[in-house]
Amino acid sequence: MASIKDVAAEAGVSVATVSRVLNDHPSVSDDARTRVLTAVQTLGYRPNAVARSLRTDQTRTLGLVISDVMNPYFTELARSVEEAARALGYSVIIGNADERPDLQDHHVRTLLDRRIDGLLVSPTDGGSPLMLEAARAGTPMVFVDRWIPGVDVPVVRADGQAAIRDLVAHLCRLGHRRVAIIAGPAATTTGSERVRAFREALAEHGVPLPDAYTGQGDFQAESGRRVTEGFLDLPEPPEAVFAADNLMALGALDAIRARGLRVPQDIALAAFDDIPWFVHTDPPVTAIAQPVGELGRAAVRALVDRIEGRHPRSVTLPARLVVRRSCGEGRDEHQTPVQRSTS
Repeated sequence: MASIKDVAAEAGVSVATVSRVLNDHPSVSDDARTRVLTAVQTLGYRPNAVARSLRTDQTRTLGLVISDVMNPYFTELARSVEEAARALGYSVIIGNADERPDLQDHHVRTLLDRRIDGLLVSPTDGGSPLMLEAARAGTPMVFVDRWIPGVDVPVVRADGQAAIRDLVAHLCRLGHRRVAIIAGPAATTTGSERVRAFREALAEHGVPLPDAYTGQGDFQAESGRRVTEGFLDLPEPPEAVFAADNLMALGALDAIRARGLRVPQDIALAAFDDIPWFVHTDPPVTAIAQPVGELGRAAVRALVDRIEGRHPRSVTLPARLVVRRSCGEGRDEHQTPVQRSTS
């Protein structure tokens, strides 16, 4: 592999001149600049990124801490962040928090120690002293999808409240009155926001949400399975279940099928966070879709603005309801839901 000394010898200039050219210093003559750049191309020389970062105090690296890499929503978000960052000349180091605050803070601490230029985080809870400290210290940071109230950094997220209202109206038109929710962790902003929006939307239609129809999940499949089993054991099980994320919806589907019940004939199912898998289930799942690619790109733009000294505003994009066939769609919307099988 060619060194900077090899480039200097090939171009017939000093090592210092090569360094000035590579750092775009204005004091280099056009002739010397041309010879150095020709030598760089001829030898295939690649500057040492670590050494350059020590000189410029920049690593051209962003950190991304996502809540759960197994969740297709966050996988797609990470992909869009990486693509957007690469287009702007940045690399991305990803840390998976696995919905654990301690693991989240471990990744944040490690990334800061590696001298990243900026940090994107989807917080697993609302009380990380480490991120509050990093924000106060001036670390360029942007929250994506979730946020921590009271931490003064831009937030890039989707507003699901209108889509949840659309979903509730859709369920009511289909005749569902006993409606339950598998909620996400109350410590996360998305967890608390979705259950609140669902409760308020039901109230607008005169539909109560009893405590027995509110199950506490953790945004992972096993909790969706466990909560749904509890719903099905009730003396009067719900007619429809709304899972506040896609993995909990898949867990709910497993629990329903394990009882020999059918979706939507015996119980309706809807989810927040649409994923490609939902069109391949039987039946395809009605879901609320977030503009994941746009969120990732907007988050990177906001973070690079912070790194470069600008002051970006928070960005809120709309989510939308995608109607398929898991809630009884296709039947006469004015008839009552099909009676649940007792077998």
